[in-house]
Amino acid sequence: MTSITHHQKSSPALKKSKSRQQINHFTDVQGLPCIEKIVSSVEETPDPINTDIIGKIPEWINGSFLRNGLGNSRSETRSEFNHWFDGMALLHQFKISHGQVTYRSRFLSSDSYQANKECNRIVVSEFGTVTTPDPCKNFFQRFLSRFELPKASDNANVSFVTYKGDYYVSTETNIMHRVDPETLHTTKKVDWSKFIAVNGATAHPHTEPDGTTYNMGNSYSSKGGLYNIIRVPPTKETEDETLERATVLCSITPDDKSKPSYYHSFAMSENYVVFIEQPIKMNLMTIVTGKLRGKSISDGFSWDPSLNTVFHLIDKKTGKVSSIKYLAKPLSTFHQINAYEEDGFLIVDMCASDDGQAISNYNIQNLRKSGEALDEVYNTLGRSFPWRFVLPLNVNHDTPYHQNLNRPNTPATAIRTDKKKVFCTHEDLHGDDLEQYGGMEFPQINYGKYNTHPYRYFYGCGFRHLVGDSLIKMDLNGKHMKVWEQPGLYPSEPIFVPSPDATEEDDGVVLSVVITPNKENSTFLLVLDARTFEELGRAEVPVNIPYGFHGTFNATA
Repeated sequence: MTSITHHQKSSPALKKSKSRQQINHFTDVQGLPCIEKIVSSVEETPDPINTDIIGKIPEWINGSFLRNGLGNSRSETRSEFNHWFDGMALLHQFKISHGQVTYRSRFLSSDSYQANKECNRIVVSEFGTVTTPDPCKNFFQRFLSRFELPKASDNANVSFVTYKGDYYVSTETNIMHRVDPETLHTTKKVDWSKFIAVNGATAHPHTEPDGTTYNMGNSYSSKGGLYNIIRVPPTKETEDETLERATVLCSITPDDKSKPSYYHSFAMSENYVVFIEQPIKMNLMTIVTGKLRGKSISDGFSWDPSLNTVFHLIDKKTGKVSSIKYLAKPLSTFHQINAYEEDGFLIVDMCASDDGQAISNYNIQNLRKSGEALDEVYNTLGRSFPWRFVLPLNVNHDTPYHQNLNRPNTPATAIRTDKKKVFCTHEDLHGDDLEQYGGMEFPQINYGKYNTHPYRYFYGCGFRHLVGDSLIKMDLNGKHMKVWEQPGLYPSEPIFVPSPDATEEDDGVVLSVVITPNKENSTFLLVLDARTFEELGRAEVPVNIPYGFHGTFNATA
């Protein structure tokens, strides 16, 4: 029996709409509060400021909680970005030491940010925003500019990542920026394409215990697109090097090279990289000609539910791609939870949805809506839930067809349908009670000890709004969950920090930045006991912070 531990009164349960099939409503929620202030522009706070501590911050926490997200949704002339993903990157640091917390923030000194600032308008196209022609140019110059290829933005506003021990901020283009985690100063712009033949990389690499890092990036040519698995060595040979000696482990050809699949991340087990090719397609011709037609990159994205999802397995040692393709129904996934091998099977856990149109719902206009218009946006947004796929690794000429190859201890199935194809169905990693919290996203685990290994706990945000409005801890032993929530508060991605000398998987704390649109200067860093999910303390910040994306904890000695 699934149980929930409540720490505040829960909101009304989500109900499935009877009209879902006719007009693609996934829920029937009414009366959502406006969250416009969550995406409002703010000023940076480059010098550390003190916070007010409520409760107690454990004194053993020593380091910086680093966050990345959007701090500027308008230019100085108040022209606006169209999509939530487009705002200028604002980096945050919560420095925790001896039970005290200071806060600072700094805009990433990207070329995009500097150009927009100097011109007092948006001059670099982003994911959902097309730049308008320069009014200082004559008509002929403005006309010719329409034929230019879109310049890749270096507005790295998605996450903090590490390569060779250095911190970078990253998005999904070919440009990252190395950042000093102590000052948040931008120290170096790094272009993936200067080192290997890729046109970008994800903002969610995976790192081995020795520091070797894997990532994925597409490459484009006149013949279409390729998916590439990237490997970056663990250490530097010179002090100032960045991505030197990075290699492409292998390349995978899409079925339709002119319409490769979009992916935000990938999974990794001890011996395999797992690329999940989903039916969210990128029309390269539409993207390349977008400036000519006044269309953004996002206009080249589409969801094709007539296509299956394909799991590609790549051997990390040899770079060989498995000849077996593991198929599943059409799904969309942004974030994987964990993957590991056990008894000849590869277990892949992820947050996934039956619908792949979520990206289009997150334009700025939708996030600023209120009343029935806001409810309509939310109710037509597909929910993500934690799913598990179990892939049999030892498929050969003796493997039978048309029968379940999986172990009896999981409802997930894997059926060989062809010589090189196995069709898989998933197991829900949750009980029915998660539905009233709007599903789950931004999953995190005790990564340092349990990534690529069997694990028991994961953490994430519940989504009864367009952004997270609760924190959830899921226990895979029985699929029980604990919940932290308070009305009007919107917590961001939870990050697990282990206690010193921890012996249990959940011995530590969970950190999350909590936003409210209802009051001025009421953002705070929340610290939860990861085991009980009870609040230990919070550090209240005297400035506003917008809702962000991803973060990491940089421990110091």
